[in-house]
Amino acid sequence: MTVFTETTRERAREIIARYPADRSRSALLPLLHLVQAEEGYVSPAGVEFCAEVLGLNKAQVGAVATFYTMYKRKPTGDYLVSVCTNTMCNVLGGQEVYDSLAEHLGVGHDETTVDGKITLEHAECLAACDYGPVMTVNYDFFDGVDPQTAVGVVDELRAGGRPMPTRGARLCTLKEMAVQLAGFADEREGAVADGGPGEPSLRGLRLAQQHGISVSGFDPNTPIRSKAEADKAAAEAKAKAEAAKPAPAEAVAAPVKGGDGASTPTGTSDTAGDARAAAAAGVAANAPAADRKPAGDDAGAQQRNLNEAKAGTDADGANPGDASETGGQK
Repeated sequence: MTVFTETTRERAREIIARYPADRSRSALLPLLHLVQAEEGYVSPAGVEFCAEVLGLNKAQVGAVATFYTMYKRKPTGDYLVSVCTNTMCNVLGGQEVYDSLAEHLGVGHDETTVDGKITLEHAECLAACDYGPVMTVNYDFFDGVDPQTAVGVVDELRAGGRPMPTRGARLCTLKEMAVQLAGFADEREGAVADGGPGEPSLRGLRLAQQHGISVSGFDPNTPIRSKAEADKAAAEAKAKAEAAKPAPAEAVAAPVKGGDGASTPTGTSDTAGDARAAAAAGVAANAPAADRKPAGDDAGAQQRNLNEAKAGTDADGANPGDASETGGQK
């Protein structure tokens, strides 16, 4: 069984501290990336580790780990090569790219080369249709690939090189990427790089400029406000809107005709106030459940319902649920 390093345990505590005490379960996703960063996949030991530090059971952790495809449940290569074969990329040649890589590497979907370097996978839409066909290596993009360029990328990876993605920084291994996905900065030299948008992403802007289309009142030179300035402006706007609201009119019930035919007012009714009071009472009676206690999981209420159902059974043994069928005759 894997014994996780003290560094991993310290990072786990740091991740958990990012969340409110009664919402610590929210730390599960980055924790799964953290254990994957140490082992290269989410092993049974990794599941047990996450369950231990969060106070969950292994079934709860396993349910999450098997739901998301980014969590690998068996040893994975240093480089996860994902080829998009969904509609747009497929039309542009994505399937040919995948088939060429599968033949060249001698592996199929979710399989790893014998040297442990490359794991190949079919991928659903990678959200880069305007650059298709695309493939990613540890989630960094290689745009507009064809079979030859894709084979060249994997050959360079297997030779120990790290080809430069089309967009983004220098490639890292899957374990290194998992550290970033867990929420920790990558300290490697060249790990962060500037990069502008590609021309396909700017196509709409180019057409708007070409045809003189612009947003009314938009000034590209408007400075971006800080968060404090934006919060202050929002608070001032809200206060101004509240001040401009008319005072709520007091609701008066319709007059009731008296015995002599005269109208007699029956008093006033604060309908809005009643609604607010009812809403507040509902909120007070339904506090949000903590992570360890799902809403409605009340054993006492369940037992009470069973007792009431048993007590309601007819003397002749008929099930009270049959009332819907026999009630009309009775």
